[in-house]
Amino acid sequence: MMLNRLLLHRIDNSPLIIFRIFFGVLVSLECFGAIATGWLKRNIVAPQYTFPFIDFAWLEALAGQGIYFYFSLMGTLGICIALGLKYRFSILAFTLLWTGSYLMQKTAYNNHYYLLVLISFLMCLFPAHKAYSLDVRMGNAQKENSMYGYVKWVIVLQLFIVYIYASIAKLYGDWLDFGMIDILMKSKSGYPLVGDLLQQPWMHKIIGSFGIIFDLLVVPALLWKPTRKSAFIASIFFHLFNSIIFQIGIFPYLSLAFTVFFFEPETIRKLFFKRKVPFNLQKTVVPNYKKPFLIVFGIYFLLQLILPIRHYFIKDDVLWTEEGHRMSWRMMLRERSGTGQFKVVRGNGMELFIDTQQYLTAGQQRKVLAYPDFAWQFAQYLKRDLKEENEEVSVYLINSKVSVNGRPPAPFIDPTVDLANIPWTPLKHSDWILPSPLED
Repeated sequence: MMLNRLLLHRIDNSPLIIFRIFFGVLVSLECFGAIATGWLKRNIVAPQYTFPFIDFAWLEALAGQGIYFYFSLMGTLGICIALGLKYRFSILAFTLLWTGSYLMQKTAYNNHYYLLVLISFLMCLFPAHKAYSLDVRMGNAQKENSMYGYVKWVIVLQLFIVYIYASIAKLYGDWLDFGMIDILMKSKSGYPLVGDLLQQPWMHKIIGSFGIIFDLLVVPALLWKPTRKSAFIASIFFHLFNSIIFQIGIFPYLSLAFTVFFFEPETIRKLFFKRKVPFNLQKTVVPNYKKPFLIVFGIYFLLQLILPIRHYFIKDDVLWTEEGHRMSWRMMLRERSGTGQFKVVRGNGMELFIDTQQYLTAGQQRKVLAYPDFAWQFAQYLKRDLKEENEEVSVYLINSKVSVNGRPPAPFIDPTVDLANIPWTPLKHSDWILPSPLED
């Protein structure tokens, strides 16, 4: 079968080995950088509440000074991954810890953190320590110069899903009329040399159009040999632009690291591992774990295909409700701002109006007034912290209005609904979110 030949051929493992090194170095920089830049302090240590993913509130127990050790440990594991030292333990431990850090807070949510969860999981399943690793040098792993072809194609398919869904998500009014680009670039006006240039309407058209086309075509272009070099050059330009303008951490460089899977393995070997024994045998060798392999990756990719489109099956517009937005590769698509006031009603009827500045950071204040899950979670916090023994406490968000992408503010949360005493329903629409005023 053609699929067997594609997935079960043994090919040179140079792309996987160099990617392991790149990956380990980059995630280590991400973790230690979170400490050095103050990101960790701003988003996890300093806040009174961390706003974890709903149903993962127990992760708040990890917040505090101990989180510095947590991230230092992840950074150290990244170094171990790069060196191939106790690789299986290191990558599994990093995956679990990084997933925990991802679920621990949403205020600084980024799709790239989610991608790291997925890639870390996949790297747990790959033999990335079978060459140029301390495991091999110390005799803890048998040296190999090949891998199954499926390693390459699993990575390629994952990237294809990310880019295609990102391109499709941009096909909506605020991106197609370049209004969203204008919003994104306004905060960049003070950049030296390029600040004024980024405010020009013609530049917005170039950036917006290139974003759609690049996401749509980059993976096929990298796979096709005649366009591979051009696509690689475009990737360098695109990701360096994102790194400089949007300052989004390691993701642009991780994206460039992925390109090693698109070049011929022999090319990667000659470029990075000149002393490595080449692997030329091309034959199908069916492993004894073929069926479990198909089941695991079949379920995995089915979820990857379903999650980004789940918002189509939830009532109203995801741009307004935010329901189904996360884990959907909907990147840089909206700018939200909100107003309103939280009102607590005690069991004796006494009303208390909350000054959010006493409880939340500036970033969290913006979130609780503009994002429904944040508003609901904050109501749970208020109920927990202000409730006295055997007392019923209700929490309402009154005068709630939200503006999306510069539109006039519109009523957002039903002021008559007690947010502290209603369940969260992640897989269906919450009726206390008022109908969308957005036009197609």
